[in-house]
Amino acid sequence: MSDCLFCKIAAGEIPSDCVYSDELVYAFNDIDPQAPRHFLVIPREHIRSCAEVSAENSAVVAHIFEVIAKLAAELGFKDGFRVVSNCGASAGQSVEHLHFHVLSGRDMTWPPG
Repeated sequence: MSDCLFCKIAAGEIPSDCVYSDELVYAFNDIDPQAPRHFLVIPREHIRSCAEVSAENSAVVAHIFEVIAKLAAELGFKDGFRVVSNCGASAGQSVEHLHFHVLSGRDMTWPPG
């Protein structure tokens, strides 16, 4: 999608602090971190939110979680981490491109919002 912020970031049109990249996904540090370690993992394919995950695109979502597990191990998230995806404006989704926040390095509270 040509006007999508995250599509532009994944394509390298907008600079970001890359954490991981492959042919299916892109991960980058959040510009407003809410934990000592806070990065986003996005599919390169434009999917608006969790509400648009389907049989046709769910393999990339599975791959995202494989990447999250790999990065958590490599980055030493031994005490745990949180994965969050907001779906829709009332849930706090500000960019209409599926993305997963990965947060670590501090105790997380519950409920989250």
